[in-house]
Amino acid sequence: MTTKAELRTILKERREALSLGDRREKGYYITCRLQELLKPYHTVLAYIAKDPEVESMVIVNCLLEEGKTVVVPIIEKETHTLRLSYLTSMDQLEPGTFRVPEPLTHEQPAPASSIDVVLVPMVGFDRAGHRLGYGAGYYDRFFEKNPDIPRIGMAYACQEVELIPTEPFDARMDYVVTEDEVIRCGRVGDEVDDLS
Repeated sequence: MTTKAELRTILKERREALSLGDRREKGYYITCRLQELLKPYHTVLAYIAKDPEVESMVIVNCLLEEGKTVVVPIIEKETHTLRLSYLTSMDQLEPGTFRVPEPLTHEQPAPASSIDVVLVPMVGFDRAGHRLGYGAGYYDRFFEKNPDIPRIGMAYACQEVELIPTEPFDARMDYVVTEDEVIRCGRVGDEVDDLS
């Protein structure tokens, strides 16, 4: 069986093989699907992407324009945890840990209890909602403390594999949104539905 490390290398290469134009086009369709999926939620924890991740700035802008509350993570490298901050404008972002844009000088602490749904970056996924991240466990730790918050993974279709190897602490997604479809994963053995 392919290890997580081997899969990570393969899937990062797949993602990096997409041209900027491809990523933008696919990102557009992902954003459209997400807008529909996020309608019932008010406070959204959204990652701020760095290349070549699925672009999240557009959906964050849309959420702000719709009057929704946006929270973004600030990476705590020492503890491998996420600190949460409200975001009211893209102007508040500056390069932070791992060059990820964060509102470092405009931090407005947000409680995890206020979050209705989380948008999660991923290196890879399978249809059962298992996620392959970057290996540091930031989101797994967050979901361990906040198990009931719905989770939506954002990925390109090329990042799908048949099976992601998992460990007990790995957090499953409720949905994965790609340019082709919304995959309803379910965390309690639900059948997978195609909601696209």
